[in-house]
Amino acid sequence: MKIIKRSGTEVAFDISKIVAAVEKANKEVVETERLTKEQIEEIAKKVTLTCSGVNRTLSVEEIQDLVENEIMEVQSFEVARKYITYRYKRALVRKANSTDEQILSLIECNNEEVKQENSNKNPVVNSVQRDYMAGEVSKDITKRFLLPQEIVKAHEEGIIHFHDADYFAQHMHNCCLVNLEDMLQNGTVISETMIDRPKSFSTACNIATQSIAQIASSQYGGQSITLSHLAPFVDVSRKKYQRMVREEYEEAGLAIDEKQIAQIAELRVREEIKRGVQMIQYQVITLMTTNGQAPFVTVFMYLDEVPEGRTRDDLALVIEEMLRQRILGVKNEKGVYITPAFPKLIYVLEEDNVREGTKYWELTRLAATCTAKRMVPDYISEKVMKQLKEGNCYPCMGCRSFLTVYRDAEQKPKFYGRFNQGVVTLNLVDVACSSEGDMDRFWEILDERLQLCYKALMCRHERLKGTPSDVAPILWQYGALARLKKGETIDKLLYDGYSTISLGYAGLCECTRYMTGCSHTDPESTPFAMEVMERLNEACSQWAKETRIAFSIYGTPLESTTYKFARALQKRFGIIEGVTDRNYITNSYHVHVTEQMSAFDKLSFESAFQRLSPGGAVSYVEVPNMQGNIDAVLSVMQHIYENIMYAELNTKSDYCQKCGYDGEIHISENTEGKLVWRCPSCGNTDQDTMNVARRTCGYIGTQFWNQGRTQEIRERVLHL
Repeated sequence: MKIIKRSGTEVAFDISKIVAAVEKANKEVVETERLTKEQIEEIAKKVTLTCSGVNRTLSVEEIQDLVENEIMEVQSFEVARKYITYRYKRALVRKANSTDEQILSLIECNNEEVKQENSNKNPVVNSVQRDYMAGEVSKDITKRFLLPQEIVKAHEEGIIHFHDADYFAQHMHNCCLVNLEDMLQNGTVISETMIDRPKSFSTACNIATQSIAQIASSQYGGQSITLSHLAPFVDVSRKKYQRMVREEYEEAGLAIDEKQIAQIAELRVREEIKRGVQMIQYQVITLMTTNGQAPFVTVFMYLDEVPEGRTRDDLALVIEEMLRQRILGVKNEKGVYITPAFPKLIYVLEEDNVREGTKYWELTRLAATCTAKRMVPDYISEKVMKQLKEGNCYPCMGCRSFLTVYRDAEQKPKFYGRFNQGVVTLNLVDVACSSEGDMDRFWEILDERLQLCYKALMCRHERLKGTPSDVAPILWQYGALARLKKGETIDKLLYDGYSTISLGYAGLCECTRYMTGCSHTDPESTPFAMEVMERLNEACSQWAKETRIAFSIYGTPLESTTYKFARALQKRFGIIEGVTDRNYITNSYHVHVTEQMSAFDKLSFESAFQRLSPGGAVSYVEVPNMQGNIDAVLSVMQHIYENIMYAELNTKSDYCQKCGYDGEIHISENTEGKLVWRCPSCGNTDQDTMNVARRTCGYIGTQFWNQGRTQEIRERVLHL
């Protein structure tokens, strides 16, 4: 059995330390109030038994809480008081150097919590360690100086989650939609170097990847680009090749044949498209940004985003090549093709590609083949999105954050060049448990917690106010997000809907189950879940009116936080069947991963909740290997088009480097009760010698996960 020390290091459980700590407190009281040796040993045994019965590794703090409870249970209140005092004094001593301990444990690669915090960061790599070290300092400054203590306390207790505190000390925003069109058509500056309008498709792709790297180092969230902004440069290359081929004919003294010239030029265009797309894929994967990971990039593929005719057909060619290269995958260190995490791909389902016989149907079949093999692309329904977004269709930022509709001075919708200011997430399960099932009290507590979230979100907003454009020139001065002057602040971009700020939520399923006794999928309980969502939206609308800031409801993609919230709930409320009895809570509005439901029913049910999560939401269905049944994938895609705005199919894509097994690597318990990944072919459990790709919470993770998220992945049922 293991425990997690305050530094994050995982060590063996030692019962003698419990005995020693209680004995110290025992000696501080008068003899008549002291515990007997047998009582102390019994307390230690009971704590040990409780620890062994919990299906995860407990922290030192949690074990000390158990010790306190057991001392109180035998009514030795004086000893309990001394024990609490001892803990408090030790906490004061640690407070002076806790950050140092965290940093040292990071350097030595034995901080178990940080090692599994981000499924796309390798904590052994120097650049990742450097980012985490800076993050620890930032979190320390944030907790001690930058945030009100009530917000810090609520965050630490798992009542809310103040996202990305490791970047809060700097004036940085969350995620964005890159205005690549402005940067390419009007030129940009990268690392103080002027970049003119590209004269070929491949050059445009190169500039795009260089821009992506710079942008990733200037913010802490995901970024999205659209292939529509690259498509016009295909014809630029086409005309260049036509001119070159014509000159070659003339130099060779051959009769000019315009048809042959066009054919030869087109072959060269296709080859350049292949090179350009390959450049995007491999540079994004191999680039290591300042935060120690490949840029979190989403590539949007929407045919109707460009005019019908040559440009749209060229866009189709680029999309086709993007899909073909993703189907192939990338080689791992053994030279075997595997599934990469980035760039994430989103394909828009629309009237001229969603049914057999439509113009771009074969492109959609290719997308389905790609999904079956590599888990991407995800799918946006143009039909449903236009219903929900005032007739507009546009990409999300990163994993699921959607901007609200914004119109410029000419009343034209504008999406690219906009961003999100940050996220604070509310733990709905804690609201429910705190109410003890009293419905009136539930709504009172919800309103109180919403005010706490509002205060935290305003801290985010205030932190960005006054930020000069000089802090990230590529973002604010050279077109990625704006064309501000040197020294000009970004303040005007924080108001009136240009940027958004997100109220996240988690655990609607468990919240509903606690308050009504049933899952939110039960027709008797669904109205309660919907009412909770309506209340969140009402709060955001009210805040927006009061502040001119675009608050929006965001279905939080919990990764490591799902485990943090679960542990906090167990600590505060104990084990409640169906509510706190797992090491994770459900993301946003999702149907619980263990609940049996068909893919079509799940997507239809969750579509109503996407409508109530305008700031971001994604639904998924868990499917087996679908490579031999592309028609079934297409059926799900067509259902998405008719019923839900944004969805994805989760498959499996793994490889064991020890035995060459190419299939699903399973999760099992080791002798210590810890969940580990095990190759079903050779039994390999060494994570360093296997490639596992799983959809974590809207995006693909490849660096493994904490015990809570691993349990959630293990318990997912198939929907198809």
